Amino acid sequence: MDYTLYLCLGAIAGLLGGLFGIGGGVIIVPILIIAFDWQGVPQDVAAHMAVATSLATIVLTSIPSIYTHAQKGSVRWDLVAWISPGIILGTLGGGVFALSLSGVGLQLMLGAFFILVALQMLFYGPQAGVRGEPGKPLILIAGSGIGSISALFGIGGGSLTIPFLSYFGIPMHHVVGTAAASGLPIALSATLFYGSASSQSGNLPEASLGYIFIPAWLGIVVASVPSARLGALLAHRLDGRRLRQLFSCLLVAIGGRFIWINLTGG
Repeated sequence: MDYTLYLCLGAIAGLLGGLFGIGGGVIIVPILIIAFDWQGVPQDVAAHMAVATSLATIVLTSIPSIYTHAQKGSVRWDLVAWISPGIILGTLGGGVFALSLSGVGLQLMLGAFFILVALQMLFYGPQAGVRGEPGKPLILIAGSGIGSISALFGIGGGSLTIPFLSYFGIPMHHVVGTAAASGLPIALSATLFYGSASSQSGNLPEASLGYIFIPAWLGIVVASVPSARLGALLAHRLDGRRLRQLFSCLLVAIGGRFIWINLTGG
């Protein structure tokens, strides 16, 4: 197993995540799919393994962020308590749906998702609203939607939770901290689901726990945390707006590549 490769991928994912302020899953999933393709992993499981491995890394990489936000008092634990049950149910549903898709189908959906994330980075900035806080039923429903989408695409859910909470006028520092804390139940429930699942085709590599590829998981966890700190430091010294534009263009290219090769069979 080439652990050096996955250490490098983890360092890149952490650096870009810290630099652009986005969840690592958006970076880790496409990088892993490409890496698995280079290593000859069968197409019918490569995308599913990338999603599962990405979510498993979030279990550990999210903890320092949650701790930091909690120390600053920016986590609304009452909101976390109500959104988490919906997240867990949604995550299980999203995982079941993901495994029902073929490798081609999942990569097509991932390609479209990466393009949407790029457009969000380019044109959308969360704006605090003036509405009252959402009711508990709405929080549960929103949590289920956030969990299902996160489990399907291998993300921690911040890109969905932040717009939802900010829409209801919750202060932005509470929004960010609460979104970070909400990512842990997503990652935990998805990891348990994907880690206990098995492929009907039997094409999963030997070093896998279900759909989680352990060498990739270990390399990313070890390397991404320190490199994320470096990325956050660099973000204050570089032109963040221009960098986000460049990264958005890269995401569009990656998403377009996944769509093209899976539609054309190239």
